[in-house]
Amino acid sequence: MAPHMGRRLRKGAGTTAVAAVAVAALSASQAPGIVHASSPGDQSASDATPTPTPSNPASGNSPYYTDLPPLVSPTPPNPTASATNPVGGDQQGIPATVLDAYKRAEAALATDRPGCHLPWQLLGAIGKVESGHANGGRVDANGTTLTPILGPVLNGAGFANIPDTDNGKYDGDKVHDRAVGPMQFIPSTWATSGKDGNGDGIKDPNNVYDAALAAGFYLCADGRDLAVKADLDKAILSYNQSQEYLTTVMTWFDFYRRGGYQVPDGTGSLPGRRSDQSAGTPPVTPKAPPSTKPTPKPTPTPPAPPVKSPVPPAKPGGGGTPNPTPVPRPTTFEDAGTKELTAFAGGAFGGQPTARVKDASGKAMAKVPVKFEIVGDTDTRFTGGATTVTVATSADGTAAAPALTAGEKTGTFTVRATVVDATLSAVEWKATVVARQADKLARSDTKELTAAPNGEFANQVCVKATFKGAAASGVAASAAMIVTPAAGADPKAEPKVNDKGPYFKDAKGNPVRELKDLKTDANGELVLPKMYADGQTGTFLLRLTTDGGATLTVQLKVATALKVATAS
Repeated sequence: MAPHMGRRLRKGAGTTAVAAVAVAALSASQAPGIVHASSPGDQSASDATPTPTPSNPASGNSPYYTDLPPLVSPTPPNPTASATNPVGGDQQGIPATVLDAYKRAEAALATDRPGCHLPWQLLGAIGKVESGHANGGRVDANGTTLTPILGPVLNGAGFANIPDTDNGKYDGDKVHDRAVGPMQFIPSTWATSGKDGNGDGIKDPNNVYDAALAAGFYLCADGRDLAVKADLDKAILSYNQSQEYLTTVMTWFDFYRRGGYQVPDGTGSLPGRRSDQSAGTPPVTPKAPPSTKPTPKPTPTPPAPPVKSPVPPAKPGGGGTPNPTPVPRPTTFEDAGTKELTAFAGGAFGGQPTARVKDASGKAMAKVPVKFEIVGDTDTRFTGGATTVTVATSADGTAAAPALTAGEKTGTFTVRATVVDATLSAVEWKATVVARQADKLARSDTKELTAAPNGEFANQVCVKATFKGAAASGVAASAAMIVTPAAGADPKAEPKVNDKGPYFKDAKGNPVRELKDLKTDANGELVLPKMYADGQTGTFLLRLTTDGGATLTVQLKVATALKVATAS
């Protein structure tokens, strides 16, 4: 993400040895966390020491936490206990909002980059190593850190020398860059790789939803398949070009694959020291000065009747809540007033699929991932050409699919919405694409349409189709030489095709008096082929008709030229 660091401070050999012992111990316990290569060749590559990639690292090779997980597999509590587990500061506990961000990013990448096979545990490992899960989950209800998390100034003094690229927008430094946020992106990488993970329309590296989604796409770049060890190594090294960093991240990755569970925001543990520190020196947390409202520490709760003091909510994280309320779960998924989904071929739909998520109390739930997919035989697509998208619900609990653009194939199909990682019934809408239409046809010129018997008409018929005053492009049309209706005939009756008088020619030069499969151009205009006259004289009718009911009748005249008498 940033230029490669000219030089970096390295840890002592002791840290590498500890990392090696940790990896060996975890591997010996038959953990499923170490992803193996899919072929003998890949396996061989994974056993060798990976070479740092030449691409710019996402974190600018900033310092990172080096604490390793315990050498025993974590044992997460049962699902009921995990939602109310009061234990903070444990190694496998991940703050609720941060864990939610990792899992949403995994769900989004499973849709947008299915071949990458990104597991949330990898994001968890990087988030742990880069920022201690956003400083122990000290984030607000929207996932934004309560105080900025900033790496050191990258001024070449022990780190890379990266001149300012964001005018201080993200890191507050207009001279040099600094790594920013829970996933420690340097500003130049965020400018090209930033994502909006919480659906608020802003790409903020300080927001854990945005940062986790951006990290997922960054790791999946260049067509990498993270189920292949060689690709996994390359992805991690693209974040920080250090073998020690790779070892540390892989150790946490394996640890979280063995188990991990949710703890209240603000109660996550912070690792002891960073890679730029020597053993025994005090830890340095890469963040701005603490908030004026520090998170209170948990205090014992004296026995009291259950009717007193309501249980405080689990979010936003205040840190140290002894008995947090269970995290709400989606229980209602419903349509949110979607209008009829109908469009002309190639046009936009008037409605937009919108669904709402509520919890058991009927309260709208924000930040819930909803997957929208197009189902059926259609070439209609969401904006950007996708057939499946994942959108997070907004503050009112609603999620709206991106705009639908109709293809050329007419007919009915289904738009289906489901709540990611939930067993709620899907919400479906029928959508219809109808053929392009015109409600008016008019001649584009006033040229005379005349010919002599057995001659050729000098001019061709040119018309323009419109729908509600706008040019109607791509509208199907037909033209036919018709018999003049008898006096008093039903004007709605289908006219008969004439078998004499003016005609067109087919590809073989044979006379034809009816043309089908015509279509207006991009400007709604249609020019008919040349016309010819047989030996009949008189006034004849040409009828043009379009989808949508627009019609136009044109008169064609065939007459013998008059001879002027001269005196002798």
